[in-house]
Amino acid sequence: MTQPGTTSAMSKEMQDCVAACMDCHSLCEETMSSCMQKGGQAQMQIMRALMDCAETTRMCADMMMRRSPLHADMCALCAKACEMCAEACMSMPDDPQMMRCAEACRRCVETCRAMAGMAM
Repeated sequence: MTQPGTTSAMSKEMQDCVAACMDCHSLCEETMSSCMQKGGQAQMQIMRALMDCAETTRMCADMMMRRSPLHADMCALCAKACEMCAEACMSMPDDPQMMRCAEACRRCVETCRAMAGMAM
């Protein structure tokens, strides 16, 4: 992937992180829809985590694609949001949609931490 106005291609590490962010974003959106259909007060905490994660992953991917000088900081924040979302989703281990979302969040945590230069 290259960005207009740049001469270098996006690194493999950054491409992987963008892909993980976009995959996580999609799964969070799908999981929010699933939660809304189920309803219930207990879902509100999970919904907040899903919303934070969905927005953060989208913004993080956008910042990497445009080569923002803030992308490493955003990746660190994104890793934190994804970690919180994975934990929230794991509170419903019998729900396959929640488990798919938690797995996507964990992949995103790994790639974002790598991009942010954080210890795994």
